[in-house]
Amino acid sequence: MPLVARAEFVVSAFAAREFPREGIPEIVLAGRSNVGKSSLINRLVGRSDLARTSSTPGKTRSINFYRLDRFYFVDLPGYGYAKAAKSASRRWRHLVDRYFQDRSSIALVIHLVDSRIAPTAHDLELAAWLGQLGVPALRVATKVAKLSAGERARGLRAIAAAFGGEQAIAASAVTGEGCREIWKCVLEAATGNNPQVDIPQ
Repeated sequence: MPLVARAEFVVSAFAAREFPREGIPEIVLAGRSNVGKSSLINRLVGRSDLARTSSTPGKTRSINFYRLDRFYFVDLPGYGYAKAAKSASRRWRHLVDRYFQDRSSIALVIHLVDSRIAPTAHDLELAAWLGQLGVPALRVATKVAKLSAGERARGLRAIAAAFGGEQAIAASAVTGEGCREIWKCVLEAATGNNPQVDIPQ
């Protein structure tokens, strides 16, 4: 059986008035620019074309909503791209602030961290902010398939050290590694239970 019977793009929201209002659970993907949020969404739902991907960091400036059977995946704009203008950074913060203030239906934030790069100040700031908000968070280390065994081990250790010893799920949108573990957490957060699921290959 397919993992999800429904997976569709709903809206790219550039302002709070454009956010959907159904009130169903929302699973949020957050992380620095080019960390692989859109690619991971596509892998999780077993499609290559649901979320648009770009090789240009910092291109996405909207909050993108994707409706699944019983909840949303919400793709936040990436943060921390060095070439982004300060005005764009302020707009990002304002939009994301409004999102977290406006939504009582956030069930989980999946915080993506690039396994190839040591966690940045922006990564640590987001983690601290989510902690202050009391939002449940899941740390995921992306792009592990691009690393050798030694590089992977060092990258995962660096991420754990940066976040107080918390282990991240090692994931790859290319190979599908980590998707079953991520889905388990998503379904627990969104539905309150942990059914067995078939992960698209």
